[in-house]
Amino acid sequence: MAWRPLEDRSAPGGSQRRRAALQRRVRDGVPVGILAYLQGEPVGWCSVAPRETFRPLGGPEADGDAVWSVVCFFVPRRLRRRGLMRRLLAAAIETARRHGATVVEAYPVDPDSPSYRFMGYVPLFRSSGFAHVGRAGSRRHVMRLDLGNITGGRP
Repeated sequence: MAWRPLEDRSAPGGSQRRRAALQRRVRDGVPVGILAYLQGEPVGWCSVAPRETFRPLGGPEADGDAVWSVVCFFVPRRLRRRGLMRRLLAAAIETARRHGATVVEAYPVDPDSPSYRFMGYVPLFRSSGFAHVGRAGSRRHVMRLDLGNITGGRP
């Protein structure tokens, strides 16, 4: 929820109000992200949605493009280093493409970054076909994947 609009994050009532705001988005058909399942149980999350549904993320504008942003991942510690983030990213790209995105944008950090690690790491995005287009703050890179240059949603 860190990159959702302020009204979603700071509503009085704490976590119950934030949960209600997210449920309202889902009920209203606003994309919020995707889940990964293992044997019927959710084991991973990727926040992917149209860029305009987030508060300002920084970086250069992408004029004229339908941009979807990948802003965070969650994979339980016990399941890390098994390729789940890569699979979540591939599914996020495909989800964005299916919903009309022409560009997928992400804001990863370098592997040794002390913060924003939930946004993913530069090497994952680079190996998935994303190109570096700028910076957002001192730690976050802005990387984009032009969906016109790939087929079937995969780089």
